[in-house]
Amino acid sequence: GLAQGPFIGEQEFLGIVEAAAHDSVIEHEERELIESVIEFGDTMVREIMVPRHDVVFLDDDMTVTAALDKAVVEGFSRLPVFRKDDDDVDDVVGIVYVKDLVIAERSGKGTNILRDLVRTVEVVPETKLVADLMRGMQAKKFHMVIVADEYGTVTGLATLEDCLEELVGEIVDEHDEEDDSLRLLPNGDLLVDGSMSIGRLNDEISTNIPETEYDTIGGFIFGMLGRVPAVGDSVEHQGWKFSTEELDGRRVQKVRVSTITE
Repeated sequence: GLAQGPFIGEQEFLGIVEAAAHDSVIEHEERELIESVIEFGDTMVREIMVPRHDVVFLDDDMTVTAALDKAVVEGFSRLPVFRKDDDDVDDVVGIVYVKDLVIAERSGKGTNILRDLVRTVEVVPETKLVADLMRGMQAKKFHMVIVADEYGTVTGLATLEDCLEELVGEIVDEHDEEDDSLRLLPNGDLLVDGSMSIGRLNDEISTNIPETEYDTIGGFIFGMLGRVPAVGDSVEHQGWKFSTEELDGRRVQKVRVSTITE
């Protein structure tokens, strides 16, 4: 079995890390990551959540078109949906994916009420440990939760990205201009990088392009055409159309993804 000690406490270990950084035994960034990992274990969801007053949400009685317009302006891929009760108090009913709004809009259901597209969402207490939340998110494959206080009142929301940022620092989010690998266009189409992985694309639009056959969306178009694509060339798969928008030599730089309407 494992030897029984001697063990050192958290503060003593952090002191060793600080000394190692001071003596250039480890890099500054490595020190910050080690400290983040240690502190991460004690962090509660309320410390990393987006407060209720900063949450962008949709009303469940909005039309699909109105919801899509707001989603395009805000730039998120999923948004919480709220309903006002008889006392005019907001009550969360779930979340909606922008890809579902796009599909509904393109299918002639723009005047339908949003609540028909709402998906269930997990509600977690403010005091839940972030480490536990992240494990649950990874196991159940969901990316957003609603946060409530001890009385059940909604106080905010948290995403998997919020958890990761707490662990490793700020990472590029959906608002950062540096990350335009996937952008929702005003008409509801998606503009994606040709280098986007098939796995991520499958997650974003709920398709199942074979990941064993293709690594990227650019490679998928190349393979389906059987030749080097030209600007304007397109392929279709499971109700989606993938059009080459921009090339760099023979490499596909940008792809427009749109739904096929009958």
